[in-house]
Amino acid sequence: MRPYRGRFFAGLVALFIGASFGLVFPLLAGALIDAAINGGRTSLPLLGSLTINQIALTLAVTISIQAAGSFNSALSFSHVGQSALADLRSATYGRLLALPMTFFGQRRVGELASRVSTDIAQIEGALIDSLPQACRQVVFLGGGLALIATTSLPLTAVMLGTLPLLIGAAVFFGRRLRRFSRETQDRLADSQTIVEETLQAIASVKSFANERFELERYSTANHATLAVALQAARWRAVFVAFFIAALFGGILIVLWYGALQLQAGALTGGELTRFVLYTTFVGGAMAQSAELFSQVQKTVGATQRVREILRESVEDNSAPANDPNATQPERLRGEVTFDRVSFCYPARPDAPVLHDVELVARPGERIALVGPSGAGKSTLTALLLRFYDPDAGALLIDGRDARSYPLHWLRNQMALVPQDVLLFGGSIRENIAYGRPGADDQAIEAAARQANAHDFIMSFPEGYATLVGDRGIKLSGGQRQRIAIARALLKNPAILILDEATSSLDSESERLVQDALDRLMEGRTTFVVAHRLATIRDVDHIAVIDGGRVVETGTHDELSARPDGLYRRLSSLQFGPR
Repeated sequence: MRPYRGRFFAGLVALFIGASFGLVFPLLAGALIDAAINGGRTSLPLLGSLTINQIALTLAVTISIQAAGSFNSALSFSHVGQSALADLRSATYGRLLALPMTFFGQRRVGELASRVSTDIAQIEGALIDSLPQACRQVVFLGGGLALIATTSLPLTAVMLGTLPLLIGAAVFFGRRLRRFSRETQDRLADSQTIVEETLQAIASVKSFANERFELERYSTANHATLAVALQAARWRAVFVAFFIAALFGGILIVLWYGALQLQAGALTGGELTRFVLYTTFVGGAMAQSAELFSQVQKTVGATQRVREILRESVEDNSAPANDPNATQPERLRGEVTFDRVSFCYPARPDAPVLHDVELVARPGERIALVGPSGAGKSTLTALLLRFYDPDAGALLIDGRDARSYPLHWLRNQMALVPQDVLLFGGSIRENIAYGRPGADDQAIEAAARQANAHDFIMSFPEGYATLVGDRGIKLSGGQRQRIAIARALLKNPAILILDEATSSLDSESERLVQDALDRLMEGRTTFVVAHRLATIRDVDHIAVIDGGRVVETGTHDELSARPDGLYRRLSSLQFGPR
């Protein structure tokens, strides 16, 4: 809220003015009673002797000023709260985008989405509703107590005697409410994760007829959330009930003592009226404070979850300050060297994935990575994109350690065409332009033509404005692949990564996609991850990966000629014995 402190303090001033004039109401109401008893006139501090009509008119002016102050304070607090929340949402989402892949490898998407939506919605209630209410109650409480003290010090002492008990209860219950609030938000995130996972895989859910299973899974998580929420509600209800009982028990004693004072002539009817109204203000403020305190404890739990994200370390996009090669070339040449690289994923530190991998790709070469599933092929491409850094050895690009390049600049020199293309839910034009945001229509169409995508795009009534649906569901697999290739062509990378880019396609789609890939690979260093060996016969080199090691390298013909080689065995399984 710091950027909006000027508007915030203006709201505080307006709130203070409105609440202060609200505190004048009991004083004038008591004066009306005294004026009625004393023949139609009474004296007030600063205002002198006033008639009943003059007091009523002053009351009307007071109410108008109070209403104006309340309007301006509500408007200012809403502006500050909504603006701060918009900044918080952007900061949280921006921090999520900047976090390294190690973070996402240990979190579920639904949990993170819950922090951006549910937790911030919880904070919204505190900023826009609870904070102004708390400020208003502080004015009513402090001002009311001060004005009560000017009426009768003995009565004020009786009322203040309940405060230590109330403060102790707030501390005791607050700790438990905060813990339950955090646990409720965690359980809510678990249930939201199930919803997101189910909807993302809705085709699998329906094909396996597992709707009932998913409903039961969600219901279990939902009931776990409910159990924690009800437990928190019980503690909150006990706290509020105790608070109100102690508070109004104190007010009852005050009123009883005040009635005795009136009977003895120590107080006038107007003074007792004023005291009762101020006592109501103070009691209402303290009762409201109990509920506000409970709300704040819930917000603290949500705030802790958001702050955890904001405290996470982000990817470093700057080159090392002491790097003698800090000046970046305009474009990479595309030479890639894996120099005795070893690696294991942070979530599985006891399970090494790569062992002393040595692999060299010269500028413009096409390198195929083949081997059994789980051999480490995709891990090599993840290291190349610097989703992770090697645990041992070095990844060199154009003779320099990859870590010496600014991260975003380095990734802008690369493009990935994955096996399972996930398009964004916008138009075809927007999805192609994702390779180079801001590209004009002419460049987008040129890339689509090179990717053999223009003809099928123009077959749609909306052409390039056609919406592809969630994750590109309205397009076929071959069409999605060609959109991804067009996106990569528009980016014009120096290094290209193809991860099973032609798998699971029919013959006609595969021909069109392969033709587009051939254009895409021209003049670029390309790493092709492949299980279908027929797609890699024309590459410059093949690296056979097994158990995290490079066990063979060579061309298709060279590797096929080795009688006991792994590549020959894989080739025999796909093409039959030679």
